[in-house]
Amino acid sequence: MARYTEAKCKLCRREGMKLFLKGERCYSSSCAMDRRPYGPGQHGRRRGRKPSDYKLQLREKQKVRSIYGVLEKQFRLYFAEANRVSGATGENLFNILEKRLDNFVYRMGFAPSRSAARQLIRHKHVTVDGVICDIPSRQVKVGQLVSIRTKSHNIPQIVQSLKDNGKRDRLPFVEADEKKLEGRLLSEPQLSDLPIPIQENLIVELYSK
Repeated sequence: MARYTEAKCKLCRREGMKLFLKGERCYSSSCAMDRRPYGPGQHGRRRGRKPSDYKLQLREKQKVRSIYGVLEKQFRLYFAEANRVSGATGENLFNILEKRLDNFVYRMGFAPSRSAARQLIRHKHVTVDGVICDIPSRQVKVGQLVSIRTKSHNIPQIVQSLKDNGKRDRLPFVEADEKKLEGRLLSEPQLSDLPIPIQENLIVELYSK
């Protein structure tokens, strides 16, 4: 399975904002964006010229890819699917991304990051409607029960994530029971409910060329 293996903090510095890719570290004084709030590399401090429309569109797309941990080929497939169904393409795209199983486990607060959620899923610690699922990209449907297996409740990563839940934003379409370590998707995710500002129109413009 292809995945991003380089330093994740560089992604936040490149976009100039916290993308919360490393769990607890992002909330501590060790966060790279707090220590070095400028772009990575030797030219990171340099003031650039006014960015072109293409650069703004590309950076927005790269930011979203980094947030959800999706590589380019899969992101294009998601966009094609969002464009194929009825409704606003941008809204449809984020609906698909938010309903990924790894993202939903993270949104419930059972993993410190999406990459940690993917690891839990791959190691078969997560069930969907009582059936073990090891596919991070699986789409969660409204009303489905997603839970952590009983024998996995004491995994240190999960325990620590639950302690840090007070620092996270609660989303209205996510229901989570921290005692039973289970939850449901209450309704279709809305772009306006997401905690990080995203300009979906720039992504649509980029792929529509």
